[in-house]
Amino acid sequence: MTTANIETLKTPFYDYHLKLGAKMVDFAGFKMPIQYKGIRAEHLAVRKNVGLFDLSHMGEFQVSGKDALQFLQKTTTNNVASLADCDIQYTCMTKEDGGIVDDLLLYKMPSRYMLIVNASNIEKDFNWLNSQISGDVRLRDISPDTALLAIQGPKAQKVLSEITAFDLDSMKYYSWALTEIGGQELLFSRTGYTGEDGFEIYIHPDQADKAWDAVTDAGDKHGMEFIGLAARDSLRLEMKMALYGNDIDETTTPVEAGLSWIVDFDKDFIGKGVLLKQKEEKPKRRLVSLELTGKAFPRKGYDIIIDNEVAGVVTSGTVSPSLDKPIALGYVPRSHAKIGSEVFISIRDKLFPAKVVKPPFYKNASHK
Repeated sequence: MTTANIETLKTPFYDYHLKLGAKMVDFAGFKMPIQYKGIRAEHLAVRKNVGLFDLSHMGEFQVSGKDALQFLQKTTTNNVASLADCDIQYTCMTKEDGGIVDDLLLYKMPSRYMLIVNASNIEKDFNWLNSQISGDVRLRDISPDTALLAIQGPKAQKVLSEITAFDLDSMKYYSWALTEIGGQELLFSRTGYTGEDGFEIYIHPDQADKAWDAVTDAGDKHGMEFIGLAARDSLRLEMKMALYGNDIDETTTPVEAGLSWIVDFDKDFIGKGVLLKQKEEKPKRRLVSLELTGKAFPRKGYDIIIDNEVAGVVTSGTVSPSLDKPIALGYVPRSHAKIGSEVFISIRDKLFPAKVVKPPFYKNASHK
């Protein structure tokens, strides 16, 4: 079964968000906290100290069966066979035309795999994967049985070390383990969507209250703040981490989006032929990082102007809280994708100069 967004759902931590005064919004079928104290304050709390996110809206699938590896090699672009138990891989799924179905995390477990997919794509991804099954493959949507908390920031390890005896110093980035938190064994990973060091903890809804108490009590000792989805978006944008539905979707390819590093052309997968040709011939457009001058606030959908003509569009934009300058992502012709290239962004009928810069925008993140 899949999680159908027939009604707006609440995460197991919904009541806690209300007590904390969070501004709640409808997002991907859930009532989610968009902010607590304010986007800038929350953003900087993660960059300078540590923050806690409720990410229970994300989707989780379980893939098992003797043909699971072959199935995932076909349906995802990265090399699943390279993973050892406890490894995590960033990857994506592509259609025959190379368009991105979704980007996701893939967890290698002793007898199965776990996929973490975007909240807005749960049903679509499940149906697409299900349509590709052949052989002994079992696909299960475990999203309703999975809550998720993320601890992110330079002091994330200090917070987690308060509630687990696990040797966190030995834990590499993009790996997972089991540990006891709040008197229960939970799966956690050293991953995140902020660029900072951090951990994500997977929790059954029945265990949510104990996990919340353990994490927040530990966080209190280190000044941990509660962080909404708005700051999560500005944090990932500063790191040029793609957001599905903005920077990537079924009309864009990993090659265009600068994600060739998660595409293994030495294996066969859906869409390989198109992507290989595009890589060899060079894509006509590229997703680039843009820094603007002036008092601009770039937003998704704003036109990118080259030689007085619309040549692209902003896919994500904000005024960077860390850098105090306007930044954006957008697709531009290959001719203007090189570092240092100059374009203009049209904002309310006014043109603001912008320059292509080397990502990420924020250079001092703490992730390992």
